[in-house]
Amino acid sequence: MNYSALVLLLFGLLVLKEANCLQKRCIRCRSRGEAGSCRDPFPTNVTETEAQAGIHVVACPSGWCAKLIQGTTGAFRSDDYGAATQRMCLQRSPNDDEERCAYTMWNHKKVYMCFCNGDLCNSALRTSTFPVTILLSFIVTIYSIL
Repeated sequence: MNYSALVLLLFGLLVLKEANCLQKRCIRCRSRGEAGSCRDPFPTNVTETEAQAGIHVVACPSGWCAKLIQGTTGAFRSDDYGAATQRMCLQRSPNDDEERCAYTMWNHKKVYMCFCNGDLCNSALRTSTFPVTILLSFIVTIYSIL
């Protein structure tokens, strides 16, 4: 068996995983109502956000993104004209480091908020290349051992 190739491959996977963590980005936008560009389902392809006004892809050092929906409880004030959806990067991770969606208090208002950890995870599409990389590396390792 070629253990040095296996060790090198595992080291490469570790470096790839760490490099992927350094590149985490989030969608940043805010809009109200049905016609808003930040609403659910997210109408914009995350690779083409420059073409859509008000939608930005921003670097997120914490790696944690959020989506906040305000005004979904049906108790709109007279100046409200629809639910507001906001997507953002969080400055720090949640205390328990768990991805989840739940009702919470934000700026003294009850909102529905989702936390996620990953590159562009607060968009409609969530893609992860790491499991594919592991699978391909495993196949190459088995092939080189045999």
